Amino acid sequence: MLIDSRLRTVYGGKSGSDSEQEQLAQQLLTSLGPEGIDDVLDGTCTLIYLYMKWLREAHEAHEKDVVEYVVPTLVTSLKMLPRSVPPEAVPTMAGLAIAAATGLSPTLWRKQYGDWTEAELTPLEATAFLLAEHINRMTDDQNFATRMITEALTQVEAGVE
Repeated sequence: MLIDSRLRTVYGGKSGSDSEQEQLAQQLLTSLGPEGIDDVLDGTCTLIYLYMKWLREAHEAHEKDVVEYVVPTLVTSLKMLPRSVPPEAVPTMAGLAIAAATGLSPTLWRKQYGDWTEAELTPLEATAFLLAEHINRMTDDQNFATRMITEALTQVEAGVE
């Protein structure tokens, strides 16, 4: 929902962050506690995995390498956000995207480097956002990435019942 909300803000022509939205997101994270925050981090990594899986399949259909075509654009975009994404977080986000592009769980890939730091949380969100926006641009559909995740969740829920 957070990524979808950020996409809608950008597509709506608004710049900067909405202080009310930031406050609500912070209240939500605070109310979740440590375990809930871990779940949010795992969920964000799952989004990145699903986005990269879709991008990999789309690129392979055209005999192109997703790492060659998506990761440099992602890195360039992250570097353009120095207030939100410190330079030292860019290699971690690139590694995370490459892991996902090669079919590795970003959560498991990250575990080898220890717990997430507070300085990496915004870059992680930015990575998920930028991948979703990239998918939306590729499909020329501002809701494609959100719809893709919604459909995946619906399929999972249908399989559980």
